[in-house]
Amino acid sequence: MSDRRSSLAELEDRGEFTRRHIGPDAAEVQAMLKELGLDSLDQLVDSAVPKAIRSDAPQLPEPLTEAQALAALAGYAEENQRLTSLIGLGYYDTFTPPVIRRNVLENPGWYTAYTPYQAEIAQGRLEALLNFQQMVSDLTGMELANASLLDEATAAAEAMTLMHRMSKAKSDTCFVADDLHPQTIAVLKTRAEPLGITLKIGAPEREFVAEECFGLILQYPNTYGEAKDLRALVEAAHESKALVTVASDLLALALLTPPGEWGADVVVGSAQRFGVPLGYGGPHAAFMATREAYKRSVPGRIIGVSVDSHGNLAYRMALQTREQHIRREKATSNICTAQVLLAVMAGFYGVWHGPQGVRRIASRVHRLTAILAEGLRRLDCKVETEGFFDTLVVACDAPAVLQRAREAGINLRPIDDMRVGVSLDETTTRETVEALFAAFAGSADHGLLVEKLDAGVSAGLPSALVRKSSYMTHPVFNSYHSETEMLRYLRRLREKDVALDRSMIPLGSCTMKLNAAAEMLSITLPGFAGIHPFVPGDQAKGYRALIADLQDKLARLTGFSAISLQPNAGSQGEYAGLLAIRGWHKSRGEGHRNVCLIPSSAHGTNPASAVMAGMRVVVVNCDEEGNVDLQDLDAKIGKHADNLAALMITYPSTHGVFEETIIEICDKVHVAGGQVYMDGANLNALVGLCQPGRFGPDVAHLNLHKTFCIPHGGGGPGVGPIGVVEHLKPFLPNHPLVPEAGPEGGPGPVAAAPWGSASILPISWAYIAMTGTEGQTRATQVAILNANYVAHKLAGHYDVLYKGRNGRVAHECIIDTRPFKDSVGVSVDDIAKRLMDYGYHAPTMSWPVSGTLMIEPTESECREELDRFCNAMIAIRKEIARVEQGEWPRDDNPLCNAPHTAESVLAEDWSHAYSRERAVYPLTALREAKYWPPVGRIDNVAGDRNLVCTCPDITSYQEAAE
Repeated sequence: MSDRRSSLAELEDRGEFTRRHIGPDAAEVQAMLKELGLDSLDQLVDSAVPKAIRSDAPQLPEPLTEAQALAALAGYAEENQRLTSLIGLGYYDTFTPPVIRRNVLENPGWYTAYTPYQAEIAQGRLEALLNFQQMVSDLTGMELANASLLDEATAAAEAMTLMHRMSKAKSDTCFVADDLHPQTIAVLKTRAEPLGITLKIGAPEREFVAEECFGLILQYPNTYGEAKDLRALVEAAHESKALVTVASDLLALALLTPPGEWGADVVVGSAQRFGVPLGYGGPHAAFMATREAYKRSVPGRIIGVSVDSHGNLAYRMALQTREQHIRREKATSNICTAQVLLAVMAGFYGVWHGPQGVRRIASRVHRLTAILAEGLRRLDCKVETEGFFDTLVVACDAPAVLQRAREAGINLRPIDDMRVGVSLDETTTRETVEALFAAFAGSADHGLLVEKLDAGVSAGLPSALVRKSSYMTHPVFNSYHSETEMLRYLRRLREKDVALDRSMIPLGSCTMKLNAAAEMLSITLPGFAGIHPFVPGDQAKGYRALIADLQDKLARLTGFSAISLQPNAGSQGEYAGLLAIRGWHKSRGEGHRNVCLIPSSAHGTNPASAVMAGMRVVVVNCDEEGNVDLQDLDAKIGKHADNLAALMITYPSTHGVFEETIIEICDKVHVAGGQVYMDGANLNALVGLCQPGRFGPDVAHLNLHKTFCIPHGGGGPGVGPIGVVEHLKPFLPNHPLVPEAGPEGGPGPVAAAPWGSASILPISWAYIAMTGTEGQTRATQVAILNANYVAHKLAGHYDVLYKGRNGRVAHECIIDTRPFKDSVGVSVDDIAKRLMDYGYHAPTMSWPVSGTLMIEPTESECREELDRFCNAMIAIRKEIARVEQGEWPRDDNPLCNAPHTAESVLAEDWSHAYSRERAVYPLTALREAKYWPPVGRIDNVAGDRNLVCTCPDITSYQEAAE
């Protein structure tokens, strides 16, 4: 036995997290390398990654252990001061029901799921989103709602462009009421200018001239709390063919007449106060509700009711071939994601409380506000808000009142030196209201008690606007009000889905890597979850320090000079990056540069973002190897050199290879006066090996929800920050309410909150802090190893479509399934559905090449899981061979009938050409842990016809499908 003594540093084992994050252990790595004919990970990287773009690994601090990282995060949270924030501005404290917090927000079965493109294995999420849609539709009084958008301000911007498209008024002017939330107005300004839309901002009652505008945007109640009767304005707009958007508050609409009942065309807002923590600004689920006539112009996702192959009710994302996916440069929105996890939480909040509970919460908030208003009047304060729900503007010595309130632990909204705003919420207590009386009175001896005032106070709602219609009448909102039943309902829905806690999700370009528990734990700490985004800066010292440290680490990893964390999705990062390029050109007197070159293989959001940034898209062809065609690039640069603004390029490429000519491509664009934007969807193949800020790109978005471990949550939240080189720093997003959030000369905000989805930034901070330089590099190396291992294992059964030099792929590979469609009618859809019987989510289908599967295993999957997946794919190939050999008919085989439900295989009548056992247990290993798809293959057409959860008798769906 060795008598060597371990050092304390060795015993602390700071690399433990990296070993647990990365799936294959050292022995598995060596075995996989051996199969590839390699000796080391370095040798693999040398054979796959161009040497010209390689750089030394960036120096990060020594990695922390899980315990140390959690302690550091707790320290950041404690540095934030959690006062009672009654600031309003669209953000309110709320109670997250514990049953939802524990079983949804903190449950990997919900937060590790992917976007429900494969509907058959996402029925739980889809039902939860349908609940959200139905709740929003009911409360707003509209025919249709989506599920969901990023935040209220960007939802308003999407509504503006929808009105511009759909209005019959011949105008490019949109009238914006000056009593919208200021951050909403700021985002509208950012979005309107590149599109050539003129905003007229003012008091609509006095200044709105309907004949001059295509649209009108109002707030109800407005930012100062007043609920006005807006019917006359809506009628005037409609008479001149203008459309009307109303930004509203779901809780207020439990008591107020909904905009849909007085003529609004679009209603937008945030569902944050339905159980979603403040989180310093996000993530929160926004909504858009509209008329069914506009359903094909609504951005984001819409859930539809359909039927499966057995005639059973089933859900799917309706209208999946939306314009941003099929029209590319003609798209009108770049929204390709949502805030699914947060929409699910808000929908469950509605299920948990039901209509009576929601009305009770709203009535209590309003009652306390009415009591506050009466008490302030008795203190001789002038309450300027006449008809209110939860917000008052009070004339007073504002600095003194704000100071006294803060000393009492309360934040109010500063409006000017003579006025403050007060917004009450679900968490407000009687004691809080009495403390407010003292702050306004200047003395604790104000003599006012909530209990006594309550007896004589009348409601503050305008009588003409009191809601009379019912809402949330569907049984789902009236069935699960005991915790036992709610717990079981949540379990039933979760069990219907495939998430990362069940099996590998091999989606190419989507990077479904491990979201470790140690990364996730801190986001629900009160010091992170309970902070309003517009608190004074000294109350958010912990957030500000964490944000600064994360920005520094991301800058080191990418080689960029500065990072903006404001964009709250990858698509918004694209948009912000292109705005930075646009701003730089304008600052140099070259505002005419508006041509954006985009390879034909690019993500569909790339051209959509370019159009939104006021650019003209010119497509560059790819060669047979999937790389940018340099001859076509030269031709396009030559043709558009005088007007060239940017090239957008995904690197590694969308085809899963490292393009050898990336530096040359960047140089060509720069010589012509353009800038290079890099789509960072595949940054996880670069971190620790290459720094895009140093090999050519001028700006890139980073996708924290992919490379840096923020989970997909069923399709959101996401964070899409951008990194820029030095000369683009002055053109990063800023914010009107928090100057520290960006440069003074920036283009304006691209999101409602200063730092976007701040509450989930601790996830990425923890991942980087616990991996350090070596861990980040090894994660990238193993991601490349796993992808090449899968490509190698499948190569004898499927054609791998694209490879780089030395026959290597990057972090993902594309396999070609088109020959099977031609030979025996087996489609890529059939293979995807059959994988469900094997317990797997399908890889990315038909993108970037139709009829193919793009597979990305990530570094988190061990060799055993990779082998299980490959065995499933090989077994499916053997099933295809049996169709090819005539053993099974083209129209009756396990592939075309997949997925197989328990109900279908237990039916008395089984007339198929294959056995029940072959249907559900194609591999022996499945007997140990079988996932049963809850529905058969879904009728897509029927799902597009039924976009709301009216849930009539099942026969109506059967009729709709016929």
